Amino acid sequence: MLTAPQFSPDRLQAVLARIDAAAARAGRDPASVRLLAVSKQHPAAAVAAAAAAGQREFGENYVQEGVAKIAALGDQPLTWHFIGQLQSNKTREVAAHFQWVHTLDRERIATRLDAQRPHHAAPLEVLLQVKLDDEPGKGGAEPAELPRLAEFVAGLPRLRLRGLMCLPRPEEEESAQRLPFRRLRELLEDLNRRGHALDTLSMGMSADLEAAVLEGATLVRIGTAIFGPRD
Repeated sequence: MLTAPQFSPDRLQAVLARIDAAAARAGRDPASVRLLAVSKQHPAAAVAAAAAAGQREFGENYVQEGVAKIAALGDQPLTWHFIGQLQSNKTREVAAHFQWVHTLDRERIATRLDAQRPHHAAPLEVLLQVKLDDEPGKGGAEPAELPRLAEFVAGLPRLRLRGLMCLPRPEEEESAQRLPFRRLRELLEDLNRRGHALDTLSMGMSADLEAAVLEGATLVRIGTAIFGPRD
């Protein structure tokens, strides 16, 4: 069951203030860090309230739920990111309805998204999900696979490769939180040295956004701190 709307403008402003403070610590322009509001398991009414407060980018983990919200809020100029694990039987809906995919980790899925992206739409913006540890149940390409996968995806005409994404194991200390984010940044820098022009690091959530911004995040994925806890 979806939760009742818990969004308030104060929640959103508090997250934006955290991003600004972390960017200041890093000596970065706060405008270089975009906020992705993760609205999974929260109703369209909560998304509409966040949009009314100025938020424009939203992330969904489940295809059917996300597509329903996109349809319900189709009259608003919002950008929708798919951030869940992507199965082959769901690629057509994702390619048709979302503007971004954060979890691309296989050539087969890339080929399907490319073939199924409507030709009237702009190319689908994609990130490669990187597996930085051995946590079971998490997707992602191994770091050693990235050069080949990036080259393959960059050659597909209906996809636009933008960068990398990770979902590291939770850590309490900021110093420990920073390590996988630093590794992801280094992997992106390596791909750019190989001839790519990647500009997006999707990393950091409600509990570790400061560590992510300190290590170069350009897109932080925040759910609970904006919308409150889920059922």
